[in-house]
Amino acid sequence: MSKQSWPELLKSSKKTSLVKDGLRKVHYHFTDGREMAEEYDLQTNELVLRKWKHKTSLGAQGPWQIEVGEPHVPTTVATILESEGIKENRVNPTCSRKDTRTSFQWRIRNLPYQKEVFSVSVEPVARRCVIRTSNKKYYKTFDIPDLDRCRLPLEHSALSFAHANNTLIVVYKKPTEILALEHELMKELKMLKGTGDGDVDCKTQ
Repeated sequence: MSKQSWPELLKSSKKTSLVKDGLRKVHYHFTDGREMAEEYDLQTNELVLRKWKHKTSLGAQGPWQIEVGEPHVPTTVATILESEGIKENRVNPTCSRKDTRTSFQWRIRNLPYQKEVFSVSVEPVARRCVIRTSNKKYYKTFDIPDLDRCRLPLEHSALSFAHANNTLIVVYKKPTEILALEHELMKELKMLKGTGDGDVDCKTQ
């Protein structure tokens, strides 16, 4: 039996939709046991959060892992850590992904160098993007899971970056195949019930 494509997996997954606090929250259950949770801004339809939960080698559910959006540390946890004298080093670079409707975007904060110091490129065979600095102060690689899932190539022409306020913003323009898939998915999500605040419904296709 041939392996299902990503669009087929999305279509066959069980989806739970909840509209609350100006967000469309969708929970996906895949046939292989994986779970994915997404949140979309109701006004713009932009994805603001995507996280995954995979089963461990022993079959138990692992922790949520964020793919898109800012990691959230509960206030109680942050308070406890600070009371013990443990604080996040605000000098170290931090990376998070925040997409728009037309591009994938990454923000790497705490990089106090001039834009001319940076270079951003793709390595098509390794299927990753690479950030380098000519002063050898920063180096990072990252992949684009969306392209991997759809088996699409990385194109250097789709990649660009900007730098301001000690933050490097890396932008990868979404290919037409991704835009078409996201358009069809949003049409399906809007057909799910749960259009009112706090309403919930399930749909299996």
